[in-house]
Parts: sequence; structure tokens; C-alpha cells
Amino acid sequence: MEKLVIVVPCYNEEEVLKIAAEALRGVLNDLIGKGKISEDSFVLFVNDGSRDRTWELIEAEHQSYPLQVCGVKLARNVGHQFALTAGLLTAKDMSDVTVSIDADLQDDVAVIEEMIDKFHQGCDIVYGVRKERKTDTFFKRTTAQAFYKVQAVMGVKTVYNHADFRLMSKRAVEEFAKYKETNLFLRGMMPLIGYQTGTVYYERKERVAGESKYPLKKMLALAFNGISSFSVKPISLIMALGLVIICFSVLAAIYALISYFTNHVVPGWTSLILSIWFLGGLQLLAIGLVGQYIGKIYIEVKQRPRYNIEKVLKSEE
Repeated sequence: MEKLVIVVPCYNEEEVLKIAAEALRGVLNDLIGKGKISEDSFVLFVNDGSRDRTWELIEAEHQSYPLQVCGVKLARNVGHQFALTAGLLTAKDMSDVTVSIDADLQDDVAVIEEMIDKFHQGCDIVYGVRKERKTDTFFKRTTAQAFYKVQAVMGVKTVYNHADFRLMSKRAVEEFAKYKETNLFLRGMMPLIGYQTGTVYYERKERVAGESKYPLKKMLALAFNGISSFSVKPISLIMALGLVIICFSVLAAIYALISYFTNHVVPGWTSLILSIWFLGGLQLLAIGLVGQYIGKIYIEVKQRPRYNIEKVLKSEE
């Protein structure tokens, strides 16, 4: 039987950690009882530089259940994508299969069994996908749908309504470990691995406690990072827009010349000012967009560590 490690990135999750640990231990015990995973399977909590008692609670859970709860403490806060990566790569050599899930328990832990079944059927990656978004506010639902549609237009291949709730086989994680970039967008990277995939559907629940760690600002940053890390279409669109404006400028020049020679010159101060502001704004937008790509290159070529692990709690076995 395969050894399962459930990877749980945590940032200021003291309100839900004990609840999450109990629920995930229950999943392990159930799967072990059914003979679907080995008895040495465990939960791996990754503390992403939390400022509350999250790490203390992880240590307490490890002391109470040393064989089923382990932990990784990062030296500082590096963000969800890096924390999840740290957990996956730490679990790589200690597991046959991993499942990543957030600590807030909004993702349905009950479908982990279905993921394991898909794995036994030959899938190396199994995506957890939301059935619908009825529980979301109108704004969140609309922006989320727009996010996936924009990514598709930009050529970024993702799974619709899938976040970071997924199963990965050992060889899938080993293949993922070869991707060394600093600008991580895991939802876009997983389809690049290319192994056989499966999908399980679930109803997303309300957060058990605490508050969301992904406000609008972070969601927008994640969306831009996903597009700019996998596509150069934004630059192509800016160039296309520039060509369209040049065409309009030629037409405007022809109109101006005709007006001049036919003595129908009309003072156009307002239109002139508007065009200057428009072109100036477009130029700044284009320069800023190109600057973002150059900044990403600058960060990548430094090849700095993506995270530093301060401490690991693991079973002696």
C-alpha cells in the first residue's frame, strides 16, 4: 500500500489548526482502515511564518500524535505558493502520493478517498474541482469566472474552478521539482507535467473559523502572476493596440491635411489634449508592462532560494 502525505500550508491559522488536524487524522484513519493507504501515512503542516500560535499548535499536535502529524517551519513568510511547494518537496522523499489542501477546510476532505481511488486507477494528478459557486458573493463569483476566462484567452492552461486542492503521485512531484522558477503559479504548472490526470468534484464549504488569507489585492496579484509567468500575450496586445492607434493617427493626419487645404480648420484644443493624455497613458502602461516582465527576469536570474526551512518535525520512523 502507498504512503500518503497530506500537505497543509498554514499562515495564522491558530483558530482552525486543531480542527483541521482532527479532521485530516480522521481521513487517514478511515483510509488506513479500508486498506487504501499504508499505516505510516501522515499530515504535514507547513508554517508559513505565522505571527500567531500556529507553530506552537503544530508542535503540540506532533507531540500528541507523533506518527500522524508532522510539521515544517519556514524561516519567514514567503506566501502560499512557496509554502505549498516547500511542503510538497519535503514530502517528496517520504511519500508515494501527496494531497495538498488548505487549513481552512473549505475543500471537502471526504473526496480525498475518491482521489486515492483515481490514483489507484492510474492517475498521477487528480484535481479537486468545485461543482459550483453558489456560496460566493456576486462580485467574487464574477471575478473568479473572469479570471479563468482571461487566462484562457492569454493562453494559460488551467483547470476551471480548481485551486490547489489536488493529489500528486511521487513521480509527478519529482517532475514538478525540476521546475526551478521563482515566479510560481502552481495551477498553471501542473498541466505542464503531462502525466495522466483525473478530476473529482465537490461542494466548497464555508470557512470553519478565522478569515480568508486571500483578499482582493492578493487575488489580483496571483492572477497577474499567473498570466505573466506563462504568457507574453499582454505585450503582443499592447503592440497590436499601438498599431491600431498608428492607423487612426494616419487617418487623422489625412483629415487634418484635407481640412487645411480646404480652409476648414477648426481649433481642436480639447481633442488635442485628450489624445495627448490617451497616448501618454498608453505609453506608460506599455512601459510598465514591459518593466514587469523585465523585473521577473531580474528575480529569476538571481536564483535565490525560494524559501528557507528553519525546522522539521517528523516521525522517528
